[in-house]
Amino acid sequence: MMARATRLCENRPNHTRPGTICPTPRFLTMEFNDIIDYLRTVASSTGAEISSPFFYLQFGLILVAAGIALAANAAFQARVDTTSLARRWPLPLRRLAHVLVESFPTIMFTVLIIGARIVMYHSTWPSRSYMLVVAVKLALAWLVIRLMTSVIRNATLVKLVSVTAWVIAALSVINQLEPMADALDSVSVVLGGLRLTPLLVIKLGLILIAALWVTNIASNFAESRINQSSDLTPSIQVLLVKMIRMGLMIVAIALALSAVGINLSALAVFSGAVGVGIGIGLQKIVANFISGIILLADKSVKPGDLVTIGDSSGRISAMKTRYISVAAGDGREFLIPNEDLVTQKVTNWTYTDKNTLVKVTFNTNYESDPRRVCQLAIEIAAAAPRAIKSKPPNCILTEFGETGMKFSLTFWIADPDGMDNVKSEVMLSLWEAFKREGIKVPYPVRELRVRGGALPVETSVEVSN
Repeated sequence: MMARATRLCENRPNHTRPGTICPTPRFLTMEFNDIIDYLRTVASSTGAEISSPFFYLQFGLILVAAGIALAANAAFQARVDTTSLARRWPLPLRRLAHVLVESFPTIMFTVLIIGARIVMYHSTWPSRSYMLVVAVKLALAWLVIRLMTSVIRNATLVKLVSVTAWVIAALSVINQLEPMADALDSVSVVLGGLRLTPLLVIKLGLILIAALWVTNIASNFAESRINQSSDLTPSIQVLLVKMIRMGLMIVAIALALSAVGINLSALAVFSGAVGVGIGIGLQKIVANFISGIILLADKSVKPGDLVTIGDSSGRISAMKTRYISVAAGDGREFLIPNEDLVTQKVTNWTYTDKNTLVKVTFNTNYESDPRRVCQLAIEIAAAAPRAIKSKPPNCILTEFGETGMKFSLTFWIADPDGMDNVKSEVMLSLWEAFKREGIKVPYPVRELRVRGGALPVETSVEVSN
């Protein structure tokens, strides 16, 4: 039969006739005549299978079962509300239920093919229903793989793992896994002391994906535990999480390389190229990475701090390996490289103390009583809702200007958030108090006088008090 396409024996004895079947071929050691005999055997076996009426009977049964399964699935989906299914169940059981509902056509197809296989097994020779056996095994393999991958949340990773595992299972079912592995291992590229083959790359990729997935689960668990600790500062929490994640990733890569038989010393040939690449093209990346570790270690900035870096101001929302995220009050987020925080001037409003000094400057005319002005300003600042009562406001006369007297009012608030709003409220209250007390704010008034014609222009400036 085609699925059990048999292979020629290597090193067959003299009394074995050509075309003898054996289970473990080695295509690379075959001679030309052996390959011709093998191809003839496969061609004759395929022709015999296709010419058999039971081949078309099995193929028809598979198509009918697939059609019935799809029709039954459409009726089932119309009657079952998948959104409310097992809503009160625990999360693992809820995911399992959703996977079973999504796999309903596969389950129905498997049941129908098993029933057809039982009928044909008792009606005729067992070998005449081998295609049904292969179909059942492939369907069961797909169902088991879907159930096992239900614990993975990434949809792309689920598809990749499912398809890869099913291809391997399909090759194993039709007894072609070992020949395919031999074929993939026959092509190689030698780099230094390392022999790279497609089979090695596939194995390394699969093991590396599994190792990184386990690493991600472990690092997320460690991160949740560290973030729950109240004894650690936010910067230390971020530093520990990054160190654990990086350490687990390095261990996962090393284990994956060792699992496929790659000696880490064989990669020494690449160290020079990697060093040159870091020195030429990765300077900024490495600098930002090292700067990020320095920032986490010295605690100069941490998540939640209100900072001003150049023209960017806001609160630090996240600290990444390459940059920090500063959330402004208008919905924007500035992504600032870590290197800039180490090499440039940074204003941290909450480095040691969140208390912030607010300064308001204003002018009055010379007809006003400066002591009364200072008293009004202090009363208004003290009455501000966010002003700290333990630190009384202060107002001083700073200068006798050309247009009036200049004052400076200072008071403390407990948090720099919304400092401009507090300042605006105090200035509005000052304006209302000045109007009530008859205190005027000076402003320049300009008059232009044109005499006789357009050429002579006399300009005078008057100050209104």
